[in-house]
Amino acid sequence: MRTLVWFRGKDLRLHDHTPLAAAAKAGEVVPVFVVDPYFFAPERAKELPNRMQYLVASLAELAAGLSSLGTRLVVLGGKSVEVIPRVARAMKVDRIVAHRWSEPIGRERDRRVAAQLDPGIRFELFEGETLATHGQVLTQAGKPFAVFTPFARALARAVVPGEPIGRPRALPPIPAGAITKEVEALEVPLPTLASIAVTENPDMTPGGEAAARRRVGHFLRGAASRYDEGRNELGVAGTSRLSQDLKFGTVSVRSVWHAAKEALAEHPKAWAAFSNELVWRDFAYHVLHYQAEVLEKPFRPAWAKFPWREDEAGWEAWVKGTTGYPVVDASARQLLGEGFVHNRARMISASFLCKHLMIDFRRGEAHYLKWLTDGDWAANDLGWQWSAGCGVDAQPWFRVFNPVSQGQKFDPDGAYVRRWVPELARMPAKWIHEPWNAPAAELERAGVRLGHAYPRPIVDHALARGRFLAAAGHLEP
Repeated sequence: MRTLVWFRGKDLRLHDHTPLAAAAKAGEVVPVFVVDPYFFAPERAKELPNRMQYLVASLAELAAGLSSLGTRLVVLGGKSVEVIPRVARAMKVDRIVAHRWSEPIGRERDRRVAAQLDPGIRFELFEGETLATHGQVLTQAGKPFAVFTPFARALARAVVPGEPIGRPRALPPIPAGAITKEVEALEVPLPTLASIAVTENPDMTPGGEAAARRRVGHFLRGAASRYDEGRNELGVAGTSRLSQDLKFGTVSVRSVWHAAKEALAEHPKAWAAFSNELVWRDFAYHVLHYQAEVLEKPFRPAWAKFPWREDEAGWEAWVKGTTGYPVVDASARQLLGEGFVHNRARMISASFLCKHLMIDFRRGEAHYLKWLTDGDWAANDLGWQWSAGCGVDAQPWFRVFNPVSQGQKFDPDGAYVRRWVPELARMPAKWIHEPWNAPAAELERAGVRLGHAYPRPIVDHALARGRFLAAAGHLEP
């Protein structure tokens, strides 16, 4: 049997790749990646530069890995919905295998590809994006869950993540005759940052399977044992930093699950907290699969009438990190600097945009999706709607994060702020999250001139909170 293995940007690995393993077991293997202009055209790639940098690096490593196993990655240019049916015919393959996507764009792509395949060519989608398969975790009435806690309980009852499989020891070479002239005409070089007009960000998390697996090991040997506490501490390396690796599939979620479960056997609180985050990720995909409209509108219908404000000055201050609230500004600058934001800082920053400034959460969601290396439609939307108070399992809509007390609680010595807001580096910890309240002598010693070196707050917390509650109170019972 001749099988086309379609790598699709969310499974860029050789370990625990079930479609690849199934293809190798069945006979001849043709690994394929399509450089689709939807993502790789320079005008599109520059709109998600950090993700594309990670993707390009991961593709190069995948190609090298396949070569070391005795085959090669066939890289083709064009629209996937046109290229895959065409080369499947030209290569005379018996089937196409790939990992399933949850996103609407991926499901529609797969529908169109399947509809165009010649009779006799099978298209098989394998699970692996999540711990649970869609339809495996539903309410007793057979409906999708809208609240996380019962979803998590149901998943714990219904799902036992399978053991990951190893990396192939070898793969057969591309079969003779598979690369026809028609296929050759579609072949293109591996994309580079130069070819997609993306400038390298040296501060970004490096891509590729090897780096991702090293991050797993580093986390499990270090911060994982106190994850239940450390994950909220802004100024320390207390999180896994695996979000982009799971997004691009340079490691599989079930391999992380099993490795963490074993490593944290003697740290049950840390395991409970970390495994809960992996289940939350599953929940995000669950929501998107069953209610794809959340990418366009609030999950709670009443919030379609929320009076979002047009505030370009506030928006620019939030984007650039000049709101006058240090922890909010640090998060904004971390996003632009390294394509990542600590999860606690994401919540504080999102709450500030939506509730203090009353700017539409969809603007913030799109901004994060552009710059985050781990930018993921499902997880990003779930987080933003939760923060705004209009989403699935939303935090109480009347809870408005106070950026001062949040900073004091989760960055008590100001390490996070000092790193990303160097104007305040010399401020004492007592005042670093509210410099406008510091005595003049302290400001002078720290070299801080409010309104010059660092801005005063663009909005008063108490007034902003009251404004938001008044607006939202008309929508909620």
